[in-house]
Amino acid sequence: MNENKLDLLITLLDDPDDSVFQPVLEEILKADISVVDHLEHIWETSLDDLVQKRIELIIQQIQFNDAKKRIKSWASEQAIDLFDGFFLISRQQFPELKLKSVQVQLDNIRKDIWLEFRNSLTSLEKITILNHIVFDHYRFKIDRKNPDSPNLCYINRILESRKGNPVSLTILYTLIARSLKLPVHYIDIPNGPLVGYFDQAIARLAHGDDYGNSVIFYINPSNKGAIIGPREVDYIQPVREMTNRAKLTEPCADRIIIKRLLEKLIFAYSQAGATDKVSDLSKIAGIL
Repeated sequence: MNENKLDLLITLLDDPDDSVFQPVLEEILKADISVVDHLEHIWETSLDDLVQKRIELIIQQIQFNDAKKRIKSWASEQAIDLFDGFFLISRQQFPELKLKSVQVQLDNIRKDIWLEFRNSLTSLEKITILNHIVFDHYRFKIDRKNPDSPNLCYINRILESRKGNPVSLTILYTLIARSLKLPVHYIDIPNGPLVGYFDQAIARLAHGDDYGNSVIFYINPSNKGAIIGPREVDYIQPVREMTNRAKLTEPCADRIIIKRLLEKLIFAYSQAGATDKVSDLSKIAGIL
């Protein structure tokens, strides 16, 4: 949409008649995210409360439409990237969030861990170092005082506060471990996600691309990275049915991981009575 047409439509925003505003709204919403800067400038210079309120509504809707479009595009890719999905969900709430800023923070954590690694270290020793840096040095933890806060689902807020919920903290842990080339995968189970450390060589030899029953041990990011043996996992996750037990040895697809994050967000906003947020996020979840 060219600027002249946009300005013409904006001049109609002060009309209190909704029958005039509605077609104007529909026309402006056809524009892409590039018009937001111009709309923000109009909002800053306007002295009309009605115009400002309507521009806020328009900006929010354009940003949501853009976020939904980007997430749909992400979900349709053959090789989905977990970090990209996490970032897009966060930017849906914080449109000014910069990719580079988040990447730099994550890379700093990765470097601190990598500097402690040695080629001779065992899998358990590497995870012990990772846990020390993540949970003792950076002090990431589950927020047990406000477990249903929506902020616990956004990567920028988690990095700022060092607090998450079981899903978001497990995603963050998985991303950090992956950046260190560790063979870990998010394990999606009802009582709370775990991270599985897989023996890739055995899995590929026996199952091809199927990881099968090749979990060496589990990690619980909700409990400071506590390491759990395959035989001990039933104590924290009773699973009797074979269909559910299979989940203990199956890496969760990144698309499903992000869906679990969205489910957490939807629940958090429903608890807060934010019905508009619940509606918007449910539409995004429906894409996955």
